[in-house]
Amino acid sequence: MVDRMLGSIERVGNKLPHPATLFAMFAFAIILLSGIASLFNVTAIHPGTGEEVEAFNLMSREGLHMIMINLVVNFTSFAPLGTVLVALLGIGVAESSGLMSTSLRLLVLSAPKKLLTFAIVFAGILSNTASEVGYVVLVPLGGMIFLAVGRNPIAGIAAAFAGVSGGYSANLLLGTIDPLLAGLSEEAARIIDPTYNVNPTANYYFMFISTFFIAYIGTWVTEKVVIPRLGEYKGDAQPEEIKQLSSDERRGLRATFWALVGIALLLLWSAVPIEGGIWSSIPGSGFMRDPETGNLLRSPFMSGIVAIIFMVAAILGIVYGIAAKTLESNKDVINGMGKSMSTLGTYIVLVFFAAQFVAYFNWTNLGLIFAIQGANFIGSLGMGRIPLMIALVLVAAFINLVVGSASAKWAIMAPVFIPMFMLLGYSPEFTQLAYRVGDSVTNVIAPMMSYFAMIVAFMERYDKKAGIGTIIATMLPYTFIFLGTWLVMLIIWILLGIPIGPGSPLFYEL
Repeated sequence: MVDRMLGSIERVGNKLPHPATLFAMFAFAIILLSGIASLFNVTAIHPGTGEEVEAFNLMSREGLHMIMINLVVNFTSFAPLGTVLVALLGIGVAESSGLMSTSLRLLVLSAPKKLLTFAIVFAGILSNTASEVGYVVLVPLGGMIFLAVGRNPIAGIAAAFAGVSGGYSANLLLGTIDPLLAGLSEEAARIIDPTYNVNPTANYYFMFISTFFIAYIGTWVTEKVVIPRLGEYKGDAQPEEIKQLSSDERRGLRATFWALVGIALLLLWSAVPIEGGIWSSIPGSGFMRDPETGNLLRSPFMSGIVAIIFMVAAILGIVYGIAAKTLESNKDVINGMGKSMSTLGTYIVLVFFAAQFVAYFNWTNLGLIFAIQGANFIGSLGMGRIPLMIALVLVAAFINLVVGSASAKWAIMAPVFIPMFMLLGYSPEFTQLAYRVGDSVTNVIAPMMSYFAMIVAFMERYDKKAGIGTIIATMLPYTFIFLGTWLVMLIIWILLGIPIGPGSPLFYEL
């Protein structure tokens, strides 16, 4: 029954136009909708500022001017575009030198097949620490690994995508989103308690435990639901030949390993200030931290993670190529970069229309108005603690389908839900956690998610007929099972009353 339902979803979804065409249609629809909303004076009161938010009419003279003037800027400033292009320049060197294929073969030859899926999902969850790295690197690598071991590569992409995007609220380490959400939660909490503080580690205990549950559940869904449904891969993509490593390849990997050790020490030196001992005599330790606060989460190190990926991948690719004798001159390096760019033609076209749609949607304030009205409606129902927590998770999950930015949604929802939950006896930290769970589970089926278009492009490499319906049908089981797992964990946490992070109680007393 489930397989038939998912098959129907995929067939209906794939009958939709090409994603690029779909985004163009959405952009045009937003223009029309903004005119209608403006005509009927659709508004909402912002819970943080108390100001009235009005729908902006893109069909007005000012709106049409904005569309014309910002057409190029919308495209070139679309964040995922630059991230993907820059990262793939470095990865192109690593791929053309043979480092990627050789490392892949080594992984396939040395790792038990049963652990590959778990390793991919687990690595996807951990990649959230470095922001977009998982989308750019790990998701396509999941497909390559599965293809190499004779499994359906789309299942490999799904497993990686589930870890990177669906597991966004689980991790063993803190990421860049943690201090950002904590700051918004603190401001909202001070509506009730002007002295309340929320620290970036507010949800760490829950996130730590969730990492292992979500990695296991993601593996189970991949093995028991996704792989049987997709069946045997019958596409044209050819896996890398799995043969034993040659002496040149082994020499290249040894050189790459020592280069990686050197780079890791350099990055450690740049991120961790050394005090005392012989190492303190080395000038400049911790130079990549914030120069004013010394903070690492909000620092050039974290902000420049894409540049680090580019340089590390390029350097390792060059080191491997020289040691393994696969790169003969600088022309080979440049050709490798060019080859990686040549595979992104369709993605760039898709991004052009997606960028216009996202910009128009933000300009109209329709997403903001929708989020405010939805949050106010749920808050007015007067439910008990656990039902209200579940409602918050579901609202966040639903809003995530139309508003992509996690921080933007929380900036709107926090001033409504945090004071409400504080009055009911919940801490701001727990309210933030409930929001993060809802925000994570629908990432994998949300077309508004910034990297959704890129996932379409990755799947099209292995199945030319793949489209939005393929992704949604493939990822929907992860959404439901992740949601169920996290809701059970939240309810258990409530019943036990244990802290969700260092200095972060579950409950709040007025």
